[in-house]
Amino acid sequence: MTGVDLYRPSRSRTEMDAIRYAISKILGEHSPMTVRQVFYALTVRGVIEKSEAEYKQTVVRLLDDMRWSGDIDWDDISDATRWMHKPRSYDSVEDAISQTAQFYRRNLWADNDDYVEIWCEKEALAGVIAQVTHVYDVPLMVSRGFSSSSYLRRAADNITDIGKPTFIYHFGDHDPSGLWISEQVERDLQRHLDDIGGFDLDEFLFERVAVTPEQITAWDLPTRPTKTEADGNCHAKRFGGESVELDAIPVDQLHELVREIIFRHIDPEALRVLRIAETSERELLLALGKPAS
Repeated sequence: MTGVDLYRPSRSRTEMDAIRYAISKILGEHSPMTVRQVFYALTVRGVIEKSEAEYKQTVVRLLDDMRWSGDIDWDDISDATRWMHKPRSYDSVEDAISQTAQFYRRNLWADNDDYVEIWCEKEALAGVIAQVTHVYDVPLMVSRGFSSSSYLRRAADNITDIGKPTFIYHFGDHDPSGLWISEQVERDLQRHLDDIGGFDLDEFLFERVAVTPEQITAWDLPTRPTKTEADGNCHAKRFGGESVELDAIPVDQLHELVREIIFRHIDPEALRVLRIAETSERELLLALGKPAS
């Protein structure tokens, strides 16, 4: 099926229903997803063409229509770019204990020799990656493109305070800016750590884990044209070939990649024992939170 503008007369109701069905099926298998991830999933399945016009005029608008109509849930689409800041409050002491019990987590990394962080260039993907990092209590750092010096300084302060061998795993687009962002984060983190002092830079490892040329080939990831210097991309001079967005990696493979990285630093048996203790302690907190009869 070839993709055309959703609202042009040449797109029949049958074609529109086919796109709606494909979206529902994709989100039924993997949720939440970013709008861009849904777009790439549709192009890979041949439902629509891979073009910015289809992304903006079909996918964006149709996803909005489907959420308003109730065909898909609002929470099916991840958007971590907007936040509300509010202190947590409780109805009572019992309510506070009950909520604490629900969210109680043992510190998986307290006795671990390593300290691990996952860094993501794209804020919209934070909700997708967090589905894995949250399970294993791993910090997810969202750099939103080029990171500010203040953000990197705070990150370096935290690494220094923890004082363990530190492993930073970076996820970003395979394009001129994405590669430059990875280099900037690694370089400036090392510079801040050196300036703060007290941390052995030999115990700092930075690895760009996605998107890599090997993944593009092995997973047959959809590409997009690379913005050139003529388009105003000052980093394009060192880059060759087409670009691939992080969103192009299917959700299953993205989750598995994050999980594989984390398990480089986790003993499965230690994790099993911790989960048993965590469950027991959560039940104790729930018992404490029950009002006296």
